[in-house]
Amino acid sequence: MPKNSKVVKRELDDEVIESVKDLLSNEDSSDDAFKKSELMVDDQEEKDVDVEEGSDVEDERPAWNSKLQYILAQVGFSVGLGNVWRFPYLCQKNGGGAYLVPYLILLLIIGIPLFFLELAVGQRIRRGSIGVWNYISPKLGGIGFASCVVCFFVALYYNVIIGWSLFYFSQSFQHPLPWDQCPLVKNSSHTFVEPECEKSSATTYYWYREALNISSSLSESGGLNWKMTICLLAAWVMVCLAMIKGIQSSGKIMYFSSLFPYVVLLCFLIRGLLLNGSVDGIRHMFTPKLEIMLEPKVWREAATQVFFALGLGFGGVIAFSSYNKRDNNCHFDAVLVSFINFFTSVLATLVVFAVLGFKANIINEKCVIQNSEKILKLLKMGNLSQDMIPHHINFSSITAEDYNLVYDIIQKVKEEEFDSLGLKSCQIEDELNKAVQGTGLAFIAFTEAMTHFPASPFWSVMFFLMLVNLGLGSMFGTIEGIITPIVDTFKVRKEILTVICCLVAFFIGLIFVQRSGNYFVTMFDDYSATLPLLIVVILENIAVIRIYGIDKFMEDLKDMLGFSPSQYYYYMWKYVSPFVLLCLLVASIVQMGLSPPGYNAWIEDTATEEFHSYPTWGMIVCISLMVLAILPVPIVFMVHRCNLIDDSSGSLASVSYKRGRIIKEPVNLEGDSTSLIHGKSPSEVPSPNFGKNIYRKQTGSPTLDTAPNGRYGIGYLMADMPDMPESDL
Repeated sequence: MPKNSKVVKRELDDEVIESVKDLLSNEDSSDDAFKKSELMVDDQEEKDVDVEEGSDVEDERPAWNSKLQYILAQVGFSVGLGNVWRFPYLCQKNGGGAYLVPYLILLLIIGIPLFFLELAVGQRIRRGSIGVWNYISPKLGGIGFASCVVCFFVALYYNVIIGWSLFYFSQSFQHPLPWDQCPLVKNSSHTFVEPECEKSSATTYYWYREALNISSSLSESGGLNWKMTICLLAAWVMVCLAMIKGIQSSGKIMYFSSLFPYVVLLCFLIRGLLLNGSVDGIRHMFTPKLEIMLEPKVWREAATQVFFALGLGFGGVIAFSSYNKRDNNCHFDAVLVSFINFFTSVLATLVVFAVLGFKANIINEKCVIQNSEKILKLLKMGNLSQDMIPHHINFSSITAEDYNLVYDIIQKVKEEEFDSLGLKSCQIEDELNKAVQGTGLAFIAFTEAMTHFPASPFWSVMFFLMLVNLGLGSMFGTIEGIITPIVDTFKVRKEILTVICCLVAFFIGLIFVQRSGNYFVTMFDDYSATLPLLIVVILENIAVIRIYGIDKFMEDLKDMLGFSPSQYYYYMWKYVSPFVLLCLLVASIVQMGLSPPGYNAWIEDTATEEFHSYPTWGMIVCISLMVLAILPVPIVFMVHRCNLIDDSSGSLASVSYKRGRIIKEPVNLEGDSTSLIHGKSPSEVPSPNFGKNIYRKQTGSPTLDTAPNGRYGIGYLMADMPDMPESDL
């Protein structure tokens, strides 16, 4: 039967003034009651509880089973396919070792500080990306929606690469491997090697013709590649099954998917170092071309890779961190994961460059043999004199050094008519400077290496299984960056949302498994995330440092970590990182305006790649990708600016919790404090249950942030509320 407010006041006074000593002594007896306790703050207009409609069982926010599982999840998200096919490609494209310098600088200036920032806000507020930025200011809620859109765009084409890996994995259970030799073509008179393969190589031919069956331009769709369509469907089924229960299902998979790639990479590195020419490739990697460092494009691409590598701006980092305890040392996590990612990229690059050196050595040997035969023909025809050939040269077993000596002599003697002779300079460096474009680096360089390994099918199975695991680890974080914010914001069932998201993504992803699909992958990779991610991360930095307040944020960090973080982060967040990000944004826009966007098309007749500019409709698609990714920011800002939506759900003034979790942010906490219990009026409040202890932080008393049993109790919940005098109760 309802009691009057005086009785409620007296009973609450008796409860609150209970000493800490008594609380500690009653820890065990009240533990079960504590687990069932709850403090909720509701308004009368909206009932925002964390339970499913019609259910009596509370839907608890999931938590990581262990710190190791969480670290492996973050490592799995950050260490992905980009470490194998993007980072080595950018190294090769941007001057080898010279690229490591801007990458490491940007990692220290913007990578680690901003990664730390995202970990901290996710752990502090315990929401997905939408809820985090809406909590700081409802007008900034569009940042979270923009992150979701970018995640969706990236997931569309990223899973296609997993599909490619599944295709190669399925083709690896045969000996010899199908990309070992060029196929033979038979006609009525004779048998000959496939011309397209003969002009390139067996692995290059298999990638472009057998796997992708690629068209010659973006405009030539060529219809669906059914082999890749089935592989794409399999990839999305794997992602859906792993993510359907959130971190409860995907977290267990992380133990294998995050650790297995390192075993494979180390095995490949040891085997690669034993290959002939591998030292040349590694030397090429560590030989910096310092003049390239001055190009804005190198820094822009390095910054983009930092974002992709650490997952900045995607929302996956925030989502994973939101399942942590409040006192977790997220600073240690940020530094550890960042350097694990960096050294993994270097390890993968060592493997790739060792393989590239081996491949360049094979191509160079073929070049020497072919051109030596040309020189012998020219000698027989009398176009060249035998006197200009050194006596120690033996064309039947000529080395690369001897050939280059003969080549230089002929070039000097026959200077005027040298071009008509058709001789080529066979230099390993020339081959190493020919960067394999995009994803072809992994599917061409590694496949070339594995054909020369003993038990090549075994190595091929291991390698492509590694690629699948790397891709899935990143996909888990990417999908989590979509699912978690939406579930937190709109309270939908995670299972249903996951299935719908995967189905929609699969059907949209069919554009990537056309014969021209590889060109769309390049388009999305270049334009769907680069500029939007820069803008999102800039806005994140401004939101925390300017809107929330850097001093308040530093105090929150001290409260969570138990120590004050270095002032290095203070100055990075407040001055250096925003300035560097703005410079990179301007440089990216300028570079985009100066160089017309395009792609490298595979030409079947010449078996080479040729640069093509995007058609008009292609340019519209590129611009639309960038606009759609960033459009939620101004839309949400204007909606709240014009008061089209009530800001009460996102107010920073107060927070309500249930079992140590934020569940909503009502605006008004004023009035009779008895209404704080389930939002009821004083006349409706039932008598308190003395088995449910309430811990609160009192003015002038030592901070009591946790319940005696070490879990977050009501003391932590009340700690962030203004102190209320006992007379109010």
